[in-house]
Amino acid sequence: MKTENTVLHPSQFISQQYTDIIRNTAAEAEKTGTLHPQQLALIYINKWFRLLVPEVYAGLQITLPELLQQQEAISWADGSMGWVVTLCNGAGWFGGFISPEIAPDIFGNEDVCLAGSGAATGAAEVTATGYCINGAWKYASGIHHATHITANCIITNNGEPVLTDAGPLIRPFIFDRKDVTIVPAWKYTGMVATGSDAFEIKDLEVAPDRQFKIDPAAAIIAAPIYLYPFLQLAETTIAVTLSGMAVHFIDLCKELFAEKIKQPRLSDQQKALLTEELKSAETEIDRQRKMFYDVVEHSWKAIENDNIIPDELLKAVSNISHALARVSREVVDKLYPLCGLAAAHTSSEINRAWRDLHTASQHSLFTFGPPAS
Repeated sequence: MKTENTVLHPSQFISQQYTDIIRNTAAEAEKTGTLHPQQLALIYINKWFRLLVPEVYAGLQITLPELLQQQEAISWADGSMGWVVTLCNGAGWFGGFISPEIAPDIFGNEDVCLAGSGAATGAAEVTATGYCINGAWKYASGIHHATHITANCIITNNGEPVLTDAGPLIRPFIFDRKDVTIVPAWKYTGMVATGSDAFEIKDLEVAPDRQFKIDPAAAIIAAPIYLYPFLQLAETTIAVTLSGMAVHFIDLCKELFAEKIKQPRLSDQQKALLTEELKSAETEIDRQRKMFYDVVEHSWKAIENDNIIPDELLKAVSNISHALARVSREVVDKLYPLCGLAAAHTSSEINRAWRDLHTASQHSLFTFGPPAS
């Protein structure tokens, strides 16, 4: 992943052949609003939707540092594809918590893909045989490729929320794709190929084992990756998705600036500015990525050795994840005005990279900074 003083470029973790396929089909994926069939073929061949699925269910169950390397590399190849892989892997991680009575059937599908929403905008009414589900959820990245859907619901009894000391009881559920209605809703500037549409469920009766609890103490499979706290798992994976997009943008600026510098109408001072700003962006993103990976590795060793991460280290993981997300936006925004109209053309690769980053960075996890201690 890194040497003593540097961090490897994302291209070191994905082949040039795969990168070419992903990027050569990215524009077409935007037109259709879903990942291109050739992109999906790569995902299935490499089991990129199974990176966090438990080994017992034919998943790869890789370590967190390995996951971050892979997700950053795919996001560097293309933002929309990286985002879908990241979010669907987050849902696949739930395999460590889902009842072993139903998990083998869920993950037995060769093309298994879990998509879903963390918003608690559904209700699960307690019934004599389980729950009755009703709800609507705004966004579910990768839902068009999903075999199963996860969603948070407020548990109700006789129409009233079941209360805990922390407020209404909320539990995630897993549903079969056939029981979910997709509602076209993704009309945003970037991440167009993610097909992050809305979905709804009406009067669906489910068994009790369709709900699960996300907590290290509730892990069915007590491997380190399922003991890693979900908040920090989400923060780290989304942070590297953003940094992958930022490095992609910087790489495209290299090509663009190299052509600009050849133009005789630019003064020596202007050419020097392009060179300096590009170098500054590379240095800053690499510095931040190295610090990020160092902190994450420290936290991973803690979970591997002790099955728990000290609170101060969890806070450090959150802080460095938010810092990486912020720097990813900042370095791109500093370079963008120097790119000219080429970066504003909606069909250009550099514009797509810019749009994807600025849409993905609106994720609610990174709106207000890391959680307070």
